[in-house]
Amino acid sequence: MNAPVTLPTPGTPPPRDEVAASFIRLVEVIARLRSPEGCPWDREQTLSSIKPYTLEETYELLEAIDANDNDAISEELGDLLLQVVLDAQIAADEARFGLIEVIDRIADKMVHRHPHVFADAHAETAADVHTHWDAAKSKEKQRNSVLDGIPADLPALARAARITKRAARVGYDFPHRLMLFDKLQEELTELRQELSPHAPLPHIPASVVGDHVIDESIDDPARRDRVEDELGDVLFVMANIARRWGINPEEALRRSNRKFTKRFQAIERGLAAEGKKINEVTLVEMEEHYQRAKQNGI
Repeated sequence: MNAPVTLPTPGTPPPRDEVAASFIRLVEVIARLRSPEGCPWDREQTLSSIKPYTLEETYELLEAIDANDNDAISEELGDLLLQVVLDAQIAADEARFGLIEVIDRIADKMVHRHPHVFADAHAETAADVHTHWDAAKSKEKQRNSVLDGIPADLPALARAARITKRAARVGYDFPHRLMLFDKLQEELTELRQELSPHAPLPHIPASVVGDHVIDESIDDPARRDRVEDELGDVLFVMANIARRWGINPEEALRRSNRKFTKRFQAIERGLAAEGKKINEVTLVEMEEHYQRAKQNGI
């Protein structure tokens, strides 16, 4: 019989000597790359120039987590840690701040914002934790608005959810979350009126459309601006709906993107097996393969 697997005790840090040696090695590698004898590319980087790589590594980590691939998760976490250490080394080289300050500040922040763990406060629920967190944060940061501090560069859906969550904390929210569907219908109606101001949008089955996808470009800049505004309102309400039901809208859309990608690729494989090219078949044929993939659980 196989011996039972012994799981580590949650919250156990790695051995002090091992983590120190590994981290010091990483810090020294990055410092060497930035040194006069190091890598020309690394020496040229600035905090601004390295931003796209930090974002890219973050999304690669999310993709690895979605795939539940431990090797990939470990690798991508390392890549993200590289970005932190490299950013701190760049800042140190520019005499702005150093890695020690970065580490000390985040450690101090975690202790300060968890008084129920590191002091004598009490928290029985996640809501209690939020209360302590918000109270500590308000002491740290001087802000003029409840909405201050939400990163402007967050993906738009995620930022919309954060905005509505902040507003809800001070009571500005729909009393019942089902009321959001009335708001969504209101916004959809306004969007539809802007898209088709003189006639209702027709329902055209794919079998009637055939080979052609019907689109209407919006050439009038003023009208395009109104449509964009109304479409944004629809997406904002959708993000709010997700937030009220505890769903991350960004993750939900990422999931739909992955699902559509898999099903579309199934269309390509199915047509290739029939000796057909995707750009030479009808929409009806593509839809048949799409529905087949859907029925097969793809």
